[in-house]
Amino acid sequence: MGDVEIVAVQDKRALAQFVGLPYRLYRHHPYWVPPLRMAQNELFNTAKHPFYAHAEMQCFLARREGQVCGRVAAIVDRNHNEFHQEQAGFFGFFESVDDLEVARTVMEAARKWLLERGAKVIRGPMNPSTNYECGMLVEGFDSSPNIMMTYNSPSYPRMMEALGLRKAKDLFAYWSTPSEVNGAKVERVARRAAGSQGVAIRTIRMKQFDEEAQMIWKLYMQTWARNWGYVPMTREEFLHEAAEMKQILKPELVLIGEVEGRAVGFALALPNINLALKHAGGKLFPLGLFKILYHQRLIDELRVILLGVEEEYRTLGVAAGFYAELIRNARKLGFGHSEMSWILEDNVLMNRSLKAMGAKKYKTYRIYEWN
Repeated sequence: MGDVEIVAVQDKRALAQFVGLPYRLYRHHPYWVPPLRMAQNELFNTAKHPFYAHAEMQCFLARREGQVCGRVAAIVDRNHNEFHQEQAGFFGFFESVDDLEVARTVMEAARKWLLERGAKVIRGPMNPSTNYECGMLVEGFDSSPNIMMTYNSPSYPRMMEALGLRKAKDLFAYWSTPSEVNGAKVERVARRAAGSQGVAIRTIRMKQFDEEAQMIWKLYMQTWARNWGYVPMTREEFLHEAAEMKQILKPELVLIGEVEGRAVGFALALPNINLALKHAGGKLFPLGLFKILYHQRLIDELRVILLGVEEEYRTLGVAAGFYAELIRNARKLGFGHSEMSWILEDNVLMNRSLKAMGAKKYKTYRIYEWN
């Protein structure tokens, strides 16, 4: 085997190779879901995507005998570092053939780039931050990922450990089915919260979508600010993501909790569009769009992506109220199975609540740290 060559991505051809690598590595994998190439190209468009207004990213390719065999992105997120008052760097979008030398060479390239820019600690994978896809799958390789969740080869965690990376935090994904959810218990807690605290839950008003999205953005910034790994999103960044989600969201699955007309919490669940994307092979044309539209009608799974409640209401059953309403609305819409993710391993209250509801932890994602 020849030596591994590292190439910094600096032109369209190299970027196309960077984006294209996982489609080749997982071409015949039964559980990997190919993302739309146009969406990937948009995410890596540093001139237009709002993430790069507060971040810098350098992508690297590993080649052996002219063949691309690995990739990684090195990321400096100024919003994270300013908020947390630390000098952190991040790596993301890691992919590699099952070869430790390839993994070591490409990861060292990212590490060198980040250290040169003052990073004291390196964490990842972030694709490109905790506000997007993040974490490396370490448990639960026997099923496809849900919307906006990652999938990777089981060899990757072994590579990270061999390279000296250690666990920074684990993120859990829970799975529930209609027969497993303790609906009666959730309803009791929800009624108690509504009765004693006067919390009214409503659905998003689609005719005022932009105004509603901005209100949710403010709630997100307030309710998630103390979470581990939190990264402030700019208004433009949040609205960009909201516009993307608008194409597939169901209003009945976007909930806002109010007390005397004031918003105190929100919940967001999305249909698992991955069930449709899996049939498109990453392409909309010539047949991908038709495949997505056809299979989209058959989706019976969803993912609860975000749930934020003001601190003074967190122990009063408001979260249970959101879950109760989501369960009711999801069943009316024909959704049965659901994933709740991701949940920090040390979020005791949420982990306990989900288990009490009957949900089961079925996947674990890991954020690694590297000094």
